[in-house]
Amino acid sequence: MNVFHKIALQGLKKNRIRTLVTIIGVILSTVMITGVTIFGVSLLDYMGRSAGKRYGSWNAAFLNADSSFIQERIKDKEVSDTAAFENIGYARLEGGGTPDKPYLFIAGFDAETFDALPTTLISGRLPENDSEVLISAKVMTDGGVSYQPGDTISLSVGSRIKENKELTQAAPYSAEETFVPQEQKTYTVAGICRTPVFEPDEAPGYTLITRSSHATDSFRSRSLFVTLHNPRRVYSYVEQTENGHAYILNYNLLRNMGISNKPADRVLMTFLYAFGGIVLAIIMTGSIFLIYNSFNISLNERIREIGVLASIGATAKQLKNSVRFEGLCIGAIGIPAGILTGLAGIRAVLSAVSSNFTAVLNSDIPLTMKVSAPVIAGTAILSLVTILISARIPAGKAVRMPIMECIRQTNEIKTDAKALKISRKKQRIYGLEGTLALKNFKRNKKRYRSIVLSLVLSIVLFVSTNALISSLQQTADGFRIVSDFDIGFSTRDMEDDDLIRLYDKLKNAEGVRQSSCRAAIRYSCTVPSDRLSDAYWEAAGEQSKNAEHTLSMEVHFFDDAFYQKLLSDFGLPFEEYSGQSGRLPAVAKLNSDEADGVTDLADIFTDTSIDCTLTPGLTDYTNALSGQDLSITPLEIVPPDIPPVLEETDTPEILPYTFEILAPWSMKELLAPSGLPVDLRIKGLCFDSDNPSQTERAMRDIVTKEGINSYLLLNCAEAYEQYQNYIFIANIFSYIFVILISLIATANVFNTISTNIRLRKRELAMLRSVGMSDKDFNKMMRFECALYGTKALAIGIPLSLATSVLIVKEMMTADARFILPWASIGISALSVFLIIFITMMYAVSKIKKENIIDALRDEMT
Repeated sequence: MNVFHKIALQGLKKNRIRTLVTIIGVILSTVMITGVTIFGVSLLDYMGRSAGKRYGSWNAAFLNADSSFIQERIKDKEVSDTAAFENIGYARLEGGGTPDKPYLFIAGFDAETFDALPTTLISGRLPENDSEVLISAKVMTDGGVSYQPGDTISLSVGSRIKENKELTQAAPYSAEETFVPQEQKTYTVAGICRTPVFEPDEAPGYTLITRSSHATDSFRSRSLFVTLHNPRRVYSYVEQTENGHAYILNYNLLRNMGISNKPADRVLMTFLYAFGGIVLAIIMTGSIFLIYNSFNISLNERIREIGVLASIGATAKQLKNSVRFEGLCIGAIGIPAGILTGLAGIRAVLSAVSSNFTAVLNSDIPLTMKVSAPVIAGTAILSLVTILISARIPAGKAVRMPIMECIRQTNEIKTDAKALKISRKKQRIYGLEGTLALKNFKRNKKRYRSIVLSLVLSIVLFVSTNALISSLQQTADGFRIVSDFDIGFSTRDMEDDDLIRLYDKLKNAEGVRQSSCRAAIRYSCTVPSDRLSDAYWEAAGEQSKNAEHTLSMEVHFFDDAFYQKLLSDFGLPFEEYSGQSGRLPAVAKLNSDEADGVTDLADIFTDTSIDCTLTPGLTDYTNALSGQDLSITPLEIVPPDIPPVLEETDTPEILPYTFEILAPWSMKELLAPSGLPVDLRIKGLCFDSDNPSQTERAMRDIVTKEGINSYLLLNCAEAYEQYQNYIFIANIFSYIFVILISLIATANVFNTISTNIRLRKRELAMLRSVGMSDKDFNKMMRFECALYGTKALAIGIPLSLATSVLIVKEMMTADARFILPWASIGISALSVFLIIFITMMYAVSKIKKENIIDALRDEMT
């Protein structure tokens, strides 16, 4: 160890408090870097394992592989595993409704293939021999052809030929191709399954799965599925080995592993990496500033020492190496401690959120910590780079200073008379104590700026981080699904009688405790113009001069039992609102994003009872229907939700108000007679369940057996639970990040202020020696606190808002709204003054305990 290293160690030992705070800052920085990188690696590993279980662990599939090609791939050193099935052939889908998907594709599976290629049953069972078949549900939902377990189907199986070449599932349907039948096969439908993971979106055939016959002359090729030791080489691997064989990639797996090259997937990964990069940049910025200040203050303390060493021949390189050695000593303690603490912390956090991740992704794969040696090494290097950057900047400044300035220490304190001049008006306002504080700032601007910049950085880090978190939570709120039912079923094409018959079956499914049948039909309503409120006319833009005004609105029909329960909940007599008297309840409110509840919304009408004429919206305007006269009673209620909308056939009119009439199902025939082409928005069923997931599975079996093709069955309870899990996970990581960032910022401010106060101990001792009382002394220090805080907030708050807007604009979607972080600004303002005051009082209390004569003799400054 040379003399420069010994001097550096002596400096660290001499200033134990600052050294300890710097080490704590390095530990916090390393903890955060470790947490971000290890969590990212663990999340990718978890997503990859979950996707492997759901979509299969294969990376690439060759769809027309012969025996020799299969043997080559099995012996390939890059391949870790293979699976294959027979390409039995194609058959025409009779009655299919999709022109670009006119075939059925029949695949012959071995037992091992079922394990390698996950198959999700909807109903029935797996085929047990080569005369049974498993049918993709897409045949019914997209193809429009209904099959049930137990049905027998006879198929003419053959090949697709184009230009004397046999086509595979990777080749989309072409009008120029020819179907060549080769043999007749009869199958019994064993079950219905979800779309197989190996069926490309552009495939011309819906997949049917049967058992392999193992007859060598029953197929011409196989589809081979390959798993690589290194999945990241999948793109170069298929280019090197395909040799004319059609292939597909398992993009569902590659996307979750972060190695998909699809444009949409690249955008997602770019977003994730950009987000991680911003987080790491915030961490490194705060850490560099903290550690930089520590080295800068250390060099200011040793500036005379550096000047003396330079005067006796020490080179700039030797002085810089001394500072680097000091940084390495701090890193040798802080980096290993930070990595170990970070690993322990991220393990605890992942254990806490593992069940929520499982619920979000509907996977039984546990989220576990993935420790990677390269990632740990990268974390250590990144932390070390942070330290070296922090040390290099002040070291470079120190060695560039003239030697005599270093020895005389004339570089810090400026005594220009004009610069120190303070007006008499300010002196009268601030008093002696305030004037002394102002003069100190003016003559020692570097230290003053160092403290203010530390505070500004702390404010910017805290406020911008909270703004990003708030905007992320706002985006998550956009996916929130809250309904007054657990499971919703919707359809458009089903007749009322068929819907009621299905309703009778579904409401008896396991777990259902309450159910209702609902429909929403668009109408127009004619009301007297003078009965509309001023708030409505203001929202409409101008007041109609006609005696009557037409409003677009909807009527929501409910089955009579549920409607009667609604009236009871609203406190309305069923006899009066049964529809027999032509009187119905309604909701008529102007929309507003700022209202907290329905009572805060403005009314459309001026009266509590309105006579109106109702006419249904017609999709065929050649038909006419005279309007129905009704009396409606607007209520202060939130109307029941309609079933989930299957699809919008047109773009709905955007209205500044909500106008809905609630009616019993028995009035539907009166208001919208059968056969009339009314403008139906949605028709469906709603259910409350004790076990929504179990009930959903039971209902899907019923719907499948009924042969219903076009429908939507949505588990709203599960969607809401997933939303809650998203928020929980976001909050856990957000608050941990904010806490650690705040600790780094606090350590930064504490280190800077306490050391700067300590550097002024001769000055403060001199003031005490000439008779300044403790009361006046404390008043001066409180004035300095106020100046520090006010200056920092004046710079920090506008800068933090600008940074927040920039981060949110870059990271969030176009429809994301920037939320002004008032709470964060308030917390940061209070925290700034609190931290300054506590730190100053701590540093001053230490100085007061020292002997005044010893302090005056101190030649540190």
